[in-house]
Amino acid sequence: MTDDLKAAAEAWLSEDPDPDTRAELRQLLDAGDTAELADRFAGTLEFGTAGLRGAVGAGPNRMNRVVVIRAAAGLAAYLKAKGLTDGPVLIGYDARHKSDVFAQDTAAVIRGAGLDAVLLDRPAPTPVVAFGIRHLHAVAGVVVTASHNPPQDNGYKVYLGDGSQIVPPADAEIAAAIAAVGPLAGVPRGDDWQTAGDDLLNAYLDRIAELVPADAPRDLNVAYTPLHGVGRALVEAAVARAGFAVPQVVASQADPDPDFPTVSFPNPEEPGAIDAALDLARAMNADIAVANDPDADRCAVAVPDALGWRMLRGDELGALLGEFLLAPSQNHSPDGVAACSIVSSSLLGKIAASYGVRYVETLTGFKWIGRVPDLVFGYEEALGYCVDPAAVKDKDGVSTLVRVLQLAAQAKAAGRTLVDLLDDLAVKHGLHATDQLSVRVEDLSLIARAMDRLRATPPTTLGYYTVERIDDLSQGSESLPPTDGLRYTLSDGARVVVRPSGTEPKLKCYLEVVVPVVSDVTTARTQAATALAAVKSDLAAAAGI
Repeated sequence: MTDDLKAAAEAWLSEDPDPDTRAELRQLLDAGDTAELADRFAGTLEFGTAGLRGAVGAGPNRMNRVVVIRAAAGLAAYLKAKGLTDGPVLIGYDARHKSDVFAQDTAAVIRGAGLDAVLLDRPAPTPVVAFGIRHLHAVAGVVVTASHNPPQDNGYKVYLGDGSQIVPPADAEIAAAIAAVGPLAGVPRGDDWQTAGDDLLNAYLDRIAELVPADAPRDLNVAYTPLHGVGRALVEAAVARAGFAVPQVVASQADPDPDFPTVSFPNPEEPGAIDAALDLARAMNADIAVANDPDADRCAVAVPDALGWRMLRGDELGALLGEFLLAPSQNHSPDGVAACSIVSSSLLGKIAASYGVRYVETLTGFKWIGRVPDLVFGYEEALGYCVDPAAVKDKDGVSTLVRVLQLAAQAKAAGRTLVDLLDDLAVKHGLHATDQLSVRVEDLSLIARAMDRLRATPPTTLGYYTVERIDDLSQGSESLPPTDGLRYTLSDGARVVVRPSGTEPKLKCYLEVVVPVVSDVTTARTQAATALAAVKSDLAAAAGI
């Protein structure tokens, strides 16, 4: 162990206020675990447009009280430098390890800086803060959450007073303010913050209940899982206020548990994550199964079809909600805009055009989608949906769940299913089939190597399709800021987008093919599956993954 590494660890120990991480670091020092210490002190968690996210533990490259106190102090300094001091900072948190402690530290630092702080009095879904910022006229919001990351992680998400997540240049300016924070002992802290509870939660729930008209059908048998997260209480209350029967909940996943004991990865998108919900749905002969991720900003839906139960892809649910919410019957503004990310299906654009609604593509992430002017509906394929942007300018798994129940009950009353509605869209616009090629790596250099390879030797064909155009998204454009990614426009309406994940050590490739429905939808689905498999195989070879 080098003297510099040992000195850095000892210096950290001297100011760490958390006995748990102090003990952990002391044990690593005593054991001489140079590799682990080197990783923890190799750098600092990067504060970007997702805020902070990483494993909980000691050291600047982990999530801990030292990192959080510095982040809060930097945020406070940024707000004061910008003159954003005429309202409180609203702070929420999920039920992960240390979330409540990190939230209290944030409130203490915000008060110590002379700003008002309002701390939620219980763990709650992330969209409650996105709603509460505008409801309480806050100047900023913080949510301590790692969303659907593994159990060892936690994170720190920041919003500004418009209720949207931060984007450049605010992220870089806040990061610079964090870097300028001196010794922890010099960060003032207060203990006189305010709390928010039932009043804020009731305002949020009342808003969701208003989304469903009084005369809408409500006969629906629903299975639900919060995946050990914080969604259950508000979902049950929101569903009841909207007039639906309260769902039956997966008992083994009903209560918050930061260890997520029944799932290997607490993300509804991951294989097996909603198996328990599907088992419950079969047992109770449900019409639909719904799930939230642990901080309840995402919503997953599964339905019965001819082969059993299947989970809808994020793009499928996005198309269903788009068709539902963009129709003239919803009485949205004539200037309204529909939006989705560049990695989501192109079908939403066709649905919007069919109703004369403007359509916008954004970079990946609700930090971009939520701030689209005049937004009436936005989504991204990773199960994130904004169904009431006038109230929540972010993805919201609770209001989305209620909207899904409204749509499913309406279809049931007409003797139809969500699968039938998807078939209608395929006949009308062509079958838009999507898939992902996602590669998780231990060595991040493998992602950079794959991107370099694709740029140096671009493919000319992928599967059955000709590559008609390649956009290097790192160059930016009139409509999109620069980001690391490649977009391939293929023949016959197909497309591929390749990008490194912003929150996980993954290379993610998003595939879409469009197949006309000539004879029947089942045949088109078979053709699309074959076409997607061919594209995926060629893309993997081209990227060397």
